[in-house]
Order: sequence, then C-alpha cells, then structure tokens
Amino acid sequence: MHQKINQIKQNERSPLIIKNFLTKKQIKKIQDLYKILPVEINNRRQKIIKKKWIRSFDLDLQKLFIEKIKKKIGNFKLDNPKTKDGLSSFGLFQESYKPVNLHVDTGFNFKTIIFKQFLIPLSSQGETVVFKNRFYGCSTTFSINSLELKAKGYNKRSSEHLMVFKGKSFDKRKHKKYLKHENIKNLKGLEIDMVYKWKIGEILVWDRTQLHCSSSNLRSKKIALTVLTCK
Repeated sequence: MHQKINQIKQNERSPLIIKNFLTKKQIKKIQDLYKILPVEINNRRQKIIKKKWIRSFDLDLQKLFIEKIKKKIGNFKLDNPKTKDGLSSFGLFQESYKPVNLHVDTGFNFKTIIFKQFLIPLSSQGETVVFKNRFYGCSTTFSINSLELKAKGYNKRSSEHLMVFKGKSFDKRKHKKYLKHENIKNLKGLEIDMVYKWKIGEILVWDRTQLHCSSSNLRSKKIALTVLTCK
C-alpha cells in the first residue's frame, strides 16, 4: 500500500482530454521513432508488442512534450520503468491486437507520490475505459480467471478488487457496449468515469490510481504511447 495516500489524493482529478496537443508533424516524428526502437516485449499470449522510448532518443521532442503538458497540469517527474537494459525511458509504446484487461498502473515504489499517466494515440483505432474506482496498492491486473491469475508479468495478478469495491453488479448494457472481453463478474462494484475514443493529436490524462482497460471495440490493432509520472 502506498505510504503517502493523502498527498496522492490531493492531486487527484477527473480525467482530462487535451485536444490539438500535438501537430501532424510531431505525431509523424513519434510514429517514425516507434518503427526504429527495439522490441522490449512481444507477448503472444496477450497479443501485444511493447517498446520503450529510450531517453536518449529525440530529446527535443521530449522537452516539447513536457513543456506543453506542464502548462495544463503543473509540475511532475517522469516515473516510467527502465528498459530491460537498465536505461531510462520517456514512455512505453504499446501495439495491441486484443483489448487490454482491467488493471491499474500505480507502480511498486510505495514511497512515491504517484501522479498522472498520459495516453497519446498513434492510431485512430482504440477506446480506453477509465473507472471512478481507485486503488492504492501496487500495479495490478485484476481478474477472476484462474489462468490469468497464474500468469507472470510486470503487474501483480489479483482479484482483491472484488473485496475493495463491494457494490452492485456492473451495468449489462455498458458491458455489452464496451467491455465484452471482460467477465462481467470481474467488474462488480465498478463504475465508468469516462470512455475515451482515441483521436490522433489528442492526449488523455488521468490519475494513476484509477482502474482502467481497453474497450472491446477493437477491429484490428491499435498503437499508443503511455507515460507515467509522479510528484
């Protein structure tokens, strides 16, 4: 459990969409960068390819990004996991061929005041579902599937959210519309805060304590850059 929950809660806000955040030229530079970066993870089970934006790649674009976002949300520090070679990263590229399941990106350093995370769409394909429910433990993938609970990965696997978020059954209409890839029983007690339909040039900002996942509306593949921050 994070030790500085009060400080973390002081910075919590509703999700924010920043329109026209990047120009077409800037998006093209990021897309081209993605093509040349080495593959960090190729998870065939989850059908996802991950690459980390190594800090030494295109420092000018990183600086531009940070300056623009700080004008919207205030000061922050980057808090992204290092590459498998131990190098600092600016963010994580994810190329997904199936919806990403319910999880939270709270990290593993409980002394940190975790802050916001960003999603920068690099394809128009994709939707992200952010829930009102918040979690103050470590980065966790939440599931009631026995195979998923046994799976190994960066995140902890757990079904403890069902004890934390006791409540009514999840809305069947919203489940059918957005979350058919999730067992509806795994969503018990959860309430949607926002469903963000990806648009190139925008950026989605939300608190790292908020549970989230992809929607089930994925026809082919999607690519995005995600960035984690702390105070």
